[in-house]
Amino acid sequence: MKALIHEKQKGIAGLVYRETTESDPGPGEVRIQIKAAGLNHRDLFVLDRHDPVDPPFILGSDGAGVIDSLGEGVENHAAGEEIIINPGMGWRKNSAAPPEGFSILGFPSDGTFSESIILPEENVNPKPAHLSWEEAGVLSLSALTAYRALFTRGNVQPGDKVLIPGIGSGVATFLLQFAKAAGAEVYVTSRSEEKQKRALELGADAAIDSSVDWKKALSGEKMDLVIESIGAATFNQSFDQLRKGGTLVTFGASAGDVIQMDLRKFFYGQYNMLGSTMGSAEEYKDMLQFMEKHNVKPVIDKMFALENFKEGFQRLERADQFGKIGFVI
Repeated sequence: MKALIHEKQKGIAGLVYRETTESDPGPGEVRIQIKAAGLNHRDLFVLDRHDPVDPPFILGSDGAGVIDSLGEGVENHAAGEEIIINPGMGWRKNSAAPPEGFSILGFPSDGTFSESIILPEENVNPKPAHLSWEEAGVLSLSALTAYRALFTRGNVQPGDKVLIPGIGSGVATFLLQFAKAAGAEVYVTSRSEEKQKRALELGADAAIDSSVDWKKALSGEKMDLVIESIGAATFNQSFDQLRKGGTLVTFGASAGDVIQMDLRKFFYGQYNMLGSTMGSAEEYKDMLQFMEKHNVKPVIDKMFALENFKEGFQRLERADQFGKIGFVI
């Protein structure tokens, strides 16, 4: 089979699309022929975390396809079944934080950027009927991250005012769609006029320029919930938009990990700040049901053939996308 493999040097330069060995599933495992897979920022980050002296690995966390082979003891799935992959490994039940040993598919374990993959049967779910292969293939990591941040951690309620800084990423577009489906008012920011326009078309109640004074642009409107993923570049502006007693959920720091904040302002305002990442298998199933109930579909930016992977990685690296970038296998 062919796969996108990282080896020999760090960064995108170490990616090679080549032949590799296809295996048979072991007990409790299934083999899936991948139809489509999604690209995430994580796939960029791991290119620098993977030491070239370590064994090569196949990238990719998102994917959907057809089961073509069953390992011994598999009873809940059948050959020919159309499935979607949950990339969270070892987080079965809802809990305050992931259990020890939790990992995400695609590093250090081999991922979905290949013609086939072998996974434990607990990591595959029936493909939602309302989604195309491309839509199912690109959603899992981003949608699960958004679902947990918004519902489990953020406890969003109908009528809440929700702020999503930096609209355009896969997670941010899911946050917008999920929050609107839940009955919230949604406000977004972006430096890009085109992304602001796209967000309004997707249902945002207001979209503002990230480079202006947010307080003025939002006419002093305070938020019940802010979902923050940018980090140092936006954190304090995000914090300033919260009502007293409001909640800020953070799941990323794409523009810097280290922040400075006014601690006295924080405790006098009775604010809540919560971390979040990915989600459990139970949350994953709840998320799929929510998407089916509300007919939520991923916003797809562009799909590429896997052999043209450099175009996809470069587009993501430039932050040109609105929604998800993916690969057709």
